[in-house]
Amino acid sequence: MMNEKNNNPNLAPSNYVFYRNQKWNYPKITHGSGIYIFDEDGKTYIDGCSGSAVANIGHGNKEIAHYAKEHIEKIAFTHLSRWTMDSIEKCAEKVAAWTPGDLNHVYFVSGGSEASETAIKMVRQYFVERDGKSTSKWKIISKWNSFHGNTLGSLAMTGITGRKKMFDPLLLNFPKIPQFYHYRNPWRADSLEDTSIRAAEALEDEILRWGPENIAGFISEPVVGSAAPGVHPTPTYFKICREICDKYDVLMIIDEVMTGFGRTGKNFGIDHYDIVPDIIITGKGMSAGYTPMGTTIANEKIFNTIMINGSGQFVHGHTFAGNPLSCGISSKVIEILEREECTKNAEIQGDYLLEKLKELHDLPIIGDIRGKGLLCGIEFVQDKITRKPFPAELKVSMKVTCNALKEGLVVYPGTGSVNGILGDHILIAPPLTINHEEMSSLIEKLTKALDKTCSQIKNYI
Repeated sequence: MMNEKNNNPNLAPSNYVFYRNQKWNYPKITHGSGIYIFDEDGKTYIDGCSGSAVANIGHGNKEIAHYAKEHIEKIAFTHLSRWTMDSIEKCAEKVAAWTPGDLNHVYFVSGGSEASETAIKMVRQYFVERDGKSTSKWKIISKWNSFHGNTLGSLAMTGITGRKKMFDPLLLNFPKIPQFYHYRNPWRADSLEDTSIRAAEALEDEILRWGPENIAGFISEPVVGSAAPGVHPTPTYFKICREICDKYDVLMIIDEVMTGFGRTGKNFGIDHYDIVPDIIITGKGMSAGYTPMGTTIANEKIFNTIMINGSGQFVHGHTFAGNPLSCGISSKVIEILEREECTKNAEIQGDYLLEKLKELHDLPIIGDIRGKGLLCGIEFVQDKITRKPFPAELKVSMKVTCNALKEGLVVYPGTGSVNGILGDHILIAPPLTINHEEMSSLIEKLTKALDKTCSQIKNYI
């Protein structure tokens, strides 16, 4: 007989949920359609951040719903250690067709953090299989102003201290180098090109500091996501980094969890820079939020070393890795992205968005505006000349967010871009299906929210 729980009859249903932020008032969403979501009071919002750069094809897609129903009626679940299905193999083939170069081997997981964690293990096993268990190559060099996930391995690579400080005793000591963050570059470089060169040279310095025999991998976002939205280098950066990785026998990992599958106006963000990494990790937009999904994609060298010439077994796995329904839905999402030319639309609408955002630069709280495609960021400052950030307790990014919500617009707030704690910004990343008229409405609502925020904090600026 089950034990009866002594429940509080006055407890609201929402209080049973362990929310991420119990101090936030969560409006209840009833449904969505295209770029719009609707709450229980009938209020309409433009989803200006696709949840968290996830809903690439928008909400309420009937084609996805119909496909999911058909697939669910066929099978509930198969485990990838014993079975395969057409939906799994078809999805891998589609993903490989989108990736650059020989990145053809797709390891499915359930999200970006798992994909990051998988990459760490894959890199380590590659060197063990190639050189033997005595190899000392295991450290991954990552960067400040980066975010690679919330599992312990991916958090160890993350460079935003505010997100990891509490868990420092649990984390590996992965080295960090400066980001290609021109607005706040530590070299006082005059141009983005110079910042890109200096940031790339820092990779070689760090490899030599620790010893190449100890460095297994280097990870970077092609365009920074939540840690410093929209920050990106010139192509010189990745060209130099690729040469350095090859010189010192280091595997290059590119984090495309936010930037992959058309978000930046290219198939993958790294396609802007004309180099091919050894591993791509991705997620979010590849399933557009219709199912949890992520992948770690390896090149021929890594795959052959482990699976053909080595043990033939990757010592890693998750229950839902290769879930046939998730693979099928992701394959259908990619089909829609291709058919509706969403990548091209992201380029066109992204250029328009960035152009209109830069017209807001005269607002007293805006320090920097940057981005590629439909992944753009606005950084807020207290003083435009000194670039001094606002006090953390003022919560400027949350003020902007709340004002935007009142206007019927959802943006993605963040902090920590200056030193891991200070620094307010927002990310703007609407669905890739957004049209010109909808984008104009988004910009109008954002402008009103920014104007109102300026009025609220006028004593600080």
